[in-house]
Amino acid sequence: MVTSISLSQEEARRFLATYHFTSTDLPGVFTRLGTVQYDPLKPVGRNADLVLQARVPGYQVDDWEQAAYTERLIYDAWDKQACLVPASDWVMRSHTREMYKPYHDREIMQADPQLAPMLLAAIDARGPLSSLEFEDRRSMGDQNSWYGQTRTKRILRAMWVSGVLVTHHRQSGRHYYDRPERVIPTLHYQQDPLPDTEAYHRWIIARRFQAVGLLRPNAEACIWSGCGDSATRKQAIAQLVEMGILTPVHVGEKKWLYYILTELLPYLTAPTAEPDPRMRFLGPLDSMLWDRKALQQIFGFDYLWEVYKPLAQRRWGYYVLPVFFKDRFIGRFDSRLNGHTWTILNWWWEEDIRPDAELYDALTNAMRNFMHYLRAQAIQIDAQIEPQIHTCARAVALNISAPVL
Repeated sequence: MVTSISLSQEEARRFLATYHFTSTDLPGVFTRLGTVQYDPLKPVGRNADLVLQARVPGYQVDDWEQAAYTERLIYDAWDKQACLVPASDWVMRSHTREMYKPYHDREIMQADPQLAPMLLAAIDARGPLSSLEFEDRRSMGDQNSWYGQTRTKRILRAMWVSGVLVTHHRQSGRHYYDRPERVIPTLHYQQDPLPDTEAYHRWIIARRFQAVGLLRPNAEACIWSGCGDSATRKQAIAQLVEMGILTPVHVGEKKWLYYILTELLPYLTAPTAEPDPRMRFLGPLDSMLWDRKALQQIFGFDYLWEVYKPLAQRRWGYYVLPVFFKDRFIGRFDSRLNGHTWTILNWWWEEDIRPDAELYDALTNAMRNFMHYLRAQAIQIDAQIEPQIHTCARAVALNISAPVL
C-alpha cells in the first residue's frame, strides 16, 4: 500500500528552503539538484552562475567553467533546455540524445549531407573548433569549403544535441566542439550496456523531482522536456511510487498533489532542518522557480520571466531576479553589471513585506555577497529606489572600499 504524507504550506516552504539553500560546494549543487539550467544572457552573470551563487558561499561568475572544462565533473547537455549536468550522466542521457536525433537528422543533417562529415573531419584533424573557424574560410585553406554562418552553426548544434559532438570548452560563451570520447572521462564514457527505455524514463523523471524538490505531476510542459509523453510520464511516476522512490505529498488545505523523492524525507524531520537565514538573489531559471503555479500555491509568489516580452508588455522589467529570505520570497529587483559597476535599476518589496532592521541587515549582507560574486568595484542605485536601500549600498561600499555612484 502506497503511503502519502500531508504538509502545510509552511512545512512545504521550509522544506524547499532547506533543500535548496543549505550551503554546499559546487560539486555538491550538482549532486543535490542533478542539473542546472544554462542561458547565454548575462546582465548579472548567466543563469547557471546565479543558481550557483545562491548555494555556494564565495562563488564568482564563471567559476563553474573549471569544473566543466578542466576537472570534467560536469558537461553541457540538452536536458530541460540547455543545462549543465554531471559527467556521470553520459550513458543514461544517451536516450535523450537518441530521442532528438531523428529530428536533427531529418531537418538539418540530411538537408546538407556533405557539410557534417567535412566539419567532423576538421575537428578530428585539428581538435576543438568553434563555428568561427568554419566561417573564416581563410583559416581552412580552401575558399570554397564552408557554407555561411547560420547553416554551419545549425549543423554543429545538431551534432551537439545528438551527442556526435560535445562542448570541449567555451570562449566568451561560444562553444568549441570536440568528439565526446576525447572529452567525457573514460570512467563515464565506457560503461555497461544501456538500461531499457522504461528505466530511462524513470531515471529522467526522478531527476526532475530531484531538481525541484517538491513537484506537481501536472507541472507545466517545459519541465518534462525529454521525459516522454503524458502517458509515459504517468506510468513512470506510478512505477517510481510503487518502487518507493517517490512519495505522494498533499500540500495545504486544498490537498494539492505533489511528489517528493523518498530519500529527501529526512529534510522534513531533521532537528537541524532550519532555513538558512541568508538573503539570496535567485536566477530566473533556477529549478526552484520552474513550476510557476507551485510558487503561487506554496509561497503565494507570482513570478514570470519577462526578458522576451516586448517592453510595453512588461510589468516588472527585463531581467528581474526574485529575492528570497529564510523561507519566503520577499521582493524582486532589476539590475545590470556595466563594466565593473553593479547598477540596481529598480526594487520592489512584496505587498505584505514591511522591511525592518533585520531585513535591511540581511539585504546589506546579500548586496555585499553579490558584489563579490560579480567582481564589481562600484555600486549604483537609481534615485527612485527607497532611501534605506541606498543606505544599505553605502554600508556595502564602505566595507569593500567601493564608490556609490
